[in-house]
Amino acid sequence: MNDLRTPEKRFRPEIEGVRAVAALLVAVYHIWLGSVSGGVDVFFVVSGYLITTSLLSRFEREGTINLPEYLLGLGRRLLPLAVIVILFTMAGSILLLPQSQWDQIVGEMFASALYFQNWELATSAVDYLAQNNDASPFQHFWALSIQGQFYVFWPLLILAAYFLARKLFKTPVRKTLLSVLALVFVASISYSIYITSVNQPWAYFDTFARVWEFSLGGIVALLLPYLTMRKSIGFVLGWLGLAIVALTGLVLPVSTIFPGFAALLPTTGALLIITAAENSSRFGVDKLLGSRPFLYFGSISYGFYLWHWPMLIFYFAYFDNTTVSIKGGIAIIALAFIASALSVKIIEAPIRKINLKQSKTKVVTALIVFLLPALAAAGVWDNYVEKSQSSISEDYTVTDYPGARAISEDIEPNPDIDPLDNVAQAESEMPEFYSESECYSDLEETEISMCSYGDTTDPEYTIALVGGSHSGHWFPALEKMSEELSLQIDVFNKDGCRFSTDDFDGTLSDSCMQWNEDSIEPLKKNDPDLLFTTANVNAGGTIPEGYLEIWKEFEGDTEIFAIRDNPRMQEDIPSCLEESEDPADCAVPRDEVLSENPPWENTEEEKIPDNVTFADMSPYFCDDDTCDPVIGNVITFRDNHHISTLYSRTMGPALKEHIEDALEENDE
Repeated sequence: MNDLRTPEKRFRPEIEGVRAVAALLVAVYHIWLGSVSGGVDVFFVVSGYLITTSLLSRFEREGTINLPEYLLGLGRRLLPLAVIVILFTMAGSILLLPQSQWDQIVGEMFASALYFQNWELATSAVDYLAQNNDASPFQHFWALSIQGQFYVFWPLLILAAYFLARKLFKTPVRKTLLSVLALVFVASISYSIYITSVNQPWAYFDTFARVWEFSLGGIVALLLPYLTMRKSIGFVLGWLGLAIVALTGLVLPVSTIFPGFAALLPTTGALLIITAAENSSRFGVDKLLGSRPFLYFGSISYGFYLWHWPMLIFYFAYFDNTTVSIKGGIAIIALAFIASALSVKIIEAPIRKINLKQSKTKVVTALIVFLLPALAAAGVWDNYVEKSQSSISEDYTVTDYPGARAISEDIEPNPDIDPLDNVAQAESEMPEFYSESECYSDLEETEISMCSYGDTTDPEYTIALVGGSHSGHWFPALEKMSEELSLQIDVFNKDGCRFSTDDFDGTLSDSCMQWNEDSIEPLKKNDPDLLFTTANVNAGGTIPEGYLEIWKEFEGDTEIFAIRDNPRMQEDIPSCLEESEDPADCAVPRDEVLSENPPWENTEEEKIPDNVTFADMSPYFCDDDTCDPVIGNVITFRDNHHISTLYSRTMGPALKEHIEDALEENDE
């Protein structure tokens, strides 16, 4: 049986031009448009085409793929430049970015150096607790991580196809490989369309949702010798492909709908260019893309992509801007170009000149020399961040850090203590139950999870803490009083969810609504003395109907303890405090974030079930005029709307009075 022709491994100047265009588009869209271009998808298709061609040629020439040699060659090409940018980015982050971001950044530094940054971002993208994270200077390494994972996986796929063809099915090897790539394409794009529709933030960084782009490049590599056409058609298709690649980011909201079927647009544009170049004409697009400027830019496009993003993030930090001027953007592009040109010439080129077959030890040594310092630096920085964020939960003194007790017990805080010392701790410390994944449900889960805390041996009372993070951040206050009241705290918590029968403001997911419905029976079965939840949403002036309806489900069974929701500040408080000389700069007017009266006073009395007790803790956030970011030397919020763990703990004595009153009323 005849087999497909072996793809010819030869220099394709137009592909260097495509790389140049894709890299420049990525930078331009990031810098001036604040959006995504689809250029990364073009990179993936081109990588699939090139690596498939290269590996097939190697197999045809040597009869196998020497994996250790292949991986060393891969590391020699990718790792040194990446490590230099990683170290530069670490230094810039320490100098320019607030310490409240360091915990996130150092984690992403490890993930970038070890090529799993895409999974780190996928987790953060769907993790409600991490959704307030600022853009990291390492964020762009997600694409390189996927590419690195692909490079490791692809030779194994090709070897598997050769095994199937020669040992199992006795079929032509390249036709068998084409079938395997087609199966990978169908499976991956089907999964990509599905996961993009149900969880697009995760899908965007999911390797398996992107593999089809690489396989599409591989399929074209195998079929390209047969894709002949008239030069006039090639002329039209080539320029059409370039237009598609350039304009995708303008016509599609790439960051919110990719990588499902919409990503077929830029990937098809790249394939049109490659196909048209195979049928070149005098004025074809390949003549432009293969010209000397595009060739050179394409040769340093990897470095340009690496350098441009941290420079952009540091520009924002240094100039305290959220947009980039024309001159500023040109400066960023010029600096990224110069940095990539110099780093390629000084660092990458000498290492790539090492003869791999004759000097494997030199290559291994060079890679170790680059990688170990980066990992060591990340480890030292991580250790520093961990120490700076070490919890003061157990050893803080009321005199130094009274927090809310400065109000409830009229304690004057120590004037010599700087609350900014606790910025990193305020940002990072979470209520205890979040440290155990089985004790709460994440954004997508509907399963009811419950863990008990406090006095779990022989409690006198049980409180069910129910809802999302705005219920959960009261946990430290409840835990503080648990021993004194012999209190067991049963946590029923779901990320991004409110205890309601309806999605009254269009922000609650289907999984949240299902979780709420499913939680009613186990809560009744649990039979707590109080069901602790929120009474409204942020500055909402009334109690939502969905809250009232779900409370009625417990009439005659359980007393509801509904607490007024805390105010939502205008900025991320730890970051604002770190950047401001005066904490008052981060305060907000009370009337902008709180309604004048508690929400139950603005709700028709007959609608409120008889089993509800209300509590208003807003005096511990706001005085008559302002809501403050620091009270009693303690930072009040860990972002812009979640109470910091330490401040919640200091509200324990004040909240205890309300809880005791509710329990006594319930006993009667």
